[in-house]
Amino acid sequence: MEENKAFDAVVVGAGPNGLGAAIELARAGLAVVVYEAEARWGGGARSEELTLPGYVHDVCSAVHPMAVATQFLPSLPLAEFGLEWVHPPLALAHPFEDGTVAVLQRSGAVTAERLGEDSANYRRLLGPVVRDWVAIEAGALAAAHWPGQLLPLSRFGLRAVRSARGLAEGVFTAAAGRALFAGLAAHAMQPLEAPGTAAIGLILGGAAHRAGWPLVRGGTQRLADAMVGYLRSLGGQVVTGRRIASLAELPAARAVLCDLSPRGLIAVCGQRMPAGYRRALRRFEAGPGVYKLDWALRGPIPWRAEECGQAGTVHLGGTLEEIAASEAASCARRGARTAERPFVILSQPSLFDPTRAPAGRHTAWAYCHVPNGSGEDMAGRIEAQVERFAPGFRELILARSARGPGEMERHNANLAGGDIGGGRNGMGQWLRRPTWRAYSTPMAGIYLCSASTPPGGGVHGLCGYHAARRALREGLR
Repeated sequence: MEENKAFDAVVVGAGPNGLGAAIELARAGLAVVVYEAEARWGGGARSEELTLPGYVHDVCSAVHPMAVATQFLPSLPLAEFGLEWVHPPLALAHPFEDGTVAVLQRSGAVTAERLGEDSANYRRLLGPVVRDWVAIEAGALAAAHWPGQLLPLSRFGLRAVRSARGLAEGVFTAAAGRALFAGLAAHAMQPLEAPGTAAIGLILGGAAHRAGWPLVRGGTQRLADAMVGYLRSLGGQVVTGRRIASLAELPAARAVLCDLSPRGLIAVCGQRMPAGYRRALRRFEAGPGVYKLDWALRGPIPWRAEECGQAGTVHLGGTLEEIAASEAASCARRGARTAERPFVILSQPSLFDPTRAPAGRHTAWAYCHVPNGSGEDMAGRIEAQVERFAPGFRELILARSARGPGEMERHNANLAGGDIGGGRNGMGQWLRRPTWRAYSTPMAGIYLCSASTPPGGGVHGLCGYHAARRALREGLR
């Protein structure tokens, strides 16, 4: 890096949101530098050999519906810098103990047809979300503002504000449809009885039918690498292995955008932060944590329901009632015991991307939600859930890597207590994420662009994009 170079903006943190902010500023012709504390950029979009040599595992995020369904990342020429999406035949499979399975695929019509008696109900629920997607993204996936298209947003909002359980039980008559929607909504990491949890189920289902649930060929790290490559082509710089402890450590710039948790922002800003804003950030609640396993396998997972082998993602939770019980337990106070049968989200990328493992071998990745900061060992319960739907799974394990909330946070400081969502997704907190200022702060030229700002967690870069647009509107030209 040119140490004496003048920068228009500095970005702290090289996760997808930090890189997204830097790219948007560089596209506006500004001189930008990004500082990353870890040895590799990527944040929640990193890949490593966590088990055995030659087995590539996604450290955090592995499946990316929001990356392809929203407008920012697809607007970038990332394919020119090595990014290649892989679309499994099925986005999602949700198996049941009797050997049957509900599936989510690119075609909403086929997904609905598979639900039999609930076919028309599914089309009525998800059809408007797909049709109104552009308006929903513009109005609901950014900080609160006056929406441009009230009618489609009203259609979405009337259902989105409901609880996932209430909506599922009100719309679907059979267990399969209810369970499929419950699994989608459980990504909210909230009790399914909580108001607003239906929104996550609607968004993830709509994203599947709009653009799929793809993987990145070679590992999610390749997405971060492509973003860095494009940023550098615009003249931006990235410095790794440089942990920023104070704003005083940064070069002079007209703006600083922080891809940090609220707690991290407090630490970096120190006494420059007004006391009232510091108190508001401290009131921002972290969400549940996760316990994650990565496996090196001697063969593909032997699913009882064969269609699970065509899905990039598999939800292991059985019925709506079972999923609801698991999510309620994960949102309990620290120290509470997690469900004996936790809801497990599993990805099996090597079935569709042979670069992930040696020939004939496979990788898989799974996690469940646990109370924030939990020290409970969930490895046995997660593997029991896989074995429940894939008898003989344990016999395939060559090696495993286990990371609880503490290990997740040590790997990425933004994951406070293992929270991969950037903060609790309750409705009240959603409207002030992390405060009513969203990306702005009371400190001139200082912005927040992490997953703790709208629209929250996920690999989409939108938090960084919107923060950069805010900075540009406020005079950073």
